[in-house]
Amino acid sequence: MTQIVSREIHLVSRPQGMPTAANFETVETQLEQVSDGRVLVRNLYMSVDPYMRGRMNDTKSYVPPFQLGQVMEGSAVGEVVESHAEGFKSGDIVSSTLGWREYFIAAPQALQPVNREIQPLSVYLGLLGATGLTAWAGLNLVDVKAGDVIFISGAAGAVGNVAGQLAKLRGCQVIGSAGSAEKIAFLTQECGFDRVFNYKDAPVLTQLQQAAPEGIDVYFDNVGGESLEAALAVLRNYGRIIACGGISGYNAEKPAPGPSNLFNMTTKRLTMKGLIVIDSLPQMAAFQQEVGGYFQAGRLKNQETVITGIERAVEAFLGLFSGINLGKMVVKLD
Repeated sequence: MTQIVSREIHLVSRPQGMPTAANFETVETQLEQVSDGRVLVRNLYMSVDPYMRGRMNDTKSYVPPFQLGQVMEGSAVGEVVESHAEGFKSGDIVSSTLGWREYFIAAPQALQPVNREIQPLSVYLGLLGATGLTAWAGLNLVDVKAGDVIFISGAAGAVGNVAGQLAKLRGCQVIGSAGSAEKIAFLTQECGFDRVFNYKDAPVLTQLQQAAPEGIDVYFDNVGGESLEAALAVLRNYGRIIACGGISGYNAEKPAPGPSNLFNMTTKRLTMKGLIVIDSLPQMAAFQQEVGGYFQAGRLKNQETVITGIERAVEAFLGLFSGINLGKMVVKLD
């Protein structure tokens, strides 16, 4: 094998509040020879996701924090360049959690083969990857069913738009919030949402009450903060909340006060369930069979914002917090 030099992104300091480019560094690493039982992979696409902000803090959580001076990790899709392991050959397409680098060498257990006939291959990072699984698992978590009125915050994001499309396939009325006219048009015209409002235009509570004058049955929370408080006010008795994310507070330097109307959980007899996608990984095959079928039949829209070049990976990540992405944010490697 010709000696390969791979660029990779390291975390070099822990952010205080909103991360900046100064918290990261691009490093060149010379790869070793591929030994027996190992596989060399060239990444084609990598994912940047809001949850990665939490891993930049040196605190205990459901996943270990990123280590300073070490390559970051995240979902990726790549092509096998050289294999010395059974079950993999040059040209195979695989997914892994070894993103934020151009090349890597790994044991076969770290790789999952994917079907290269399904295009674009980046779909395995979004609709048919962890974000799609999150949407699917979230709806299952509280038994979302036909006739439910569901409100989804951050609806034009990677998880939100898939959750809304899947809810429509289940026969729900779907309400969303997003931050631009472009995103609202995408959700209503392409994803089939019934009503979408711009959360920047007026208080979320006011707009949600107008969109759902008779209340909602389910809230899929990707945002937290004001959106959660509004949903608690508008949920009907016995409503359900899917606690998936809280991007509005990810860069806060100290926790914001909780919803002022949390006692509605009691008076309305609400149910709120937390969702971490790693709990649903054993269901990945069932998810990909169902949702992959919808996608191949043209019943689901796969929306991506693609940034090209590993040198722009940090830019893409930071863009998640200013809302530059429509759908899944993906970095295409050169």
